[in-house]
Amino acid sequence: MLTKKMEKALNEQINKEMWSAYLYLSMAAYFEDNNLPGFANWMRVQYQEEMTHGMKIFDYINDRGGRVLLKPIKEVPTEWADTHTVIEETLKHERVVTESINDLVNLAVQEKDHATNNMLQWFVGEQVEEEANADELLNKVKMTDGKAHALMMIDKELAGRQFVDETQQQ
Repeated sequence: MLTKKMEKALNEQINKEMWSAYLYLSMAAYFEDNNLPGFANWMRVQYQEEMTHGMKIFDYINDRGGRVLLKPIKEVPTEWADTHTVIEETLKHERVVTESINDLVNLAVQEKDHATNNMLQWFVGEQVEEEANADELLNKVKMTDGKAHALMMIDKELAGRQFVDETQQQ
């Protein structure tokens, strides 16, 4: 059984995951509008991942006899200066999510909630991957130095990214 404090924190994380999904979908729309379908695809995959992350916590709360309480999702940005800025914001955002997951782990330890701590370890590992992917993409974008042909090469590469629901692979 979840403590009320842990249940509240997990519900807040669902909202953060859904906001993240909405943010990435907004970024996908930005890239579509800027004729970068590969970057848009990369962001759509991010959107799908964040939705499954939120649902993983949603299901966990229910499995532990808790109550999921969904709150409104705050507005997300819709405009950015350029591709570099979007990817830079992506990395910054993933670091914020990592901090949030770490806070949840700390709370689970404080609450002596070993089951939740165990479940959250999946997210700890996932955030290492999320930050690494965003950092790699940012470094590639930086290397283009604003040159359109180089950006188009990255765009073509990103078009091949496919969503895999890793929350189901345990």
